[in-house]
Amino acid sequence: MFRNHIQFILLTITVLLTSQNFAQDISLGLGGVDLNARGGGFFNYSDPQTINIKVSVWGYVQYPGRYQVPIYTTPADLLSYAGGPSESAEVDNIRIYRVREDGSEEIIKLNYNDLIYENQLTIKNRGITSLKVGDILVIPGGPKYYFRDWLSITLSIFSALISLTILILNLNK
Repeated sequence: MFRNHIQFILLTITVLLTSQNFAQDISLGLGGVDLNARGGGFFNYSDPQTINIKVSVWGYVQYPGRYQVPIYTTPADLLSYAGGPSESAEVDNIRIYRVREDGSEEIIKLNYNDLIYENQLTIKNRGITSLKVGDILVIPGGPKYYFRDWLSITLSIFSALISLTILILNLNK
């Protein structure tokens, strides 16, 4: 009987602590952004004076997730809200995935420099699109290996080959 009470108390404490941590990790309030949210979440940058839309940011950014932003938000603004591209991002191949009203899909390719220096582009080259409801901004990328990374990989393979050679030589004795 006493053991059941202790288990119940421990379970209650665990549930309370878990729910408090969850509430701190994802901020759903007006204009609230919790930079401690990891692995995606909901970020609210809405403006109560205008129409707000929900868009998503995926890929190599600091804070991927779903964003509620004003209708006048540009892709550059959205990228800024997401913490900017990470060092592994391929910034010359940013894409916006959009589903049109007729159900067809559209992919809009952008370049990071075009987004940042939009005001300095000539009218002829200005083709930056505005965001629409449900757009998904994707920043592709991949791991970038530096000299120490390549050296570490090479040495790991080399040491494994040496160990395998020594093992084979010992088995043949």
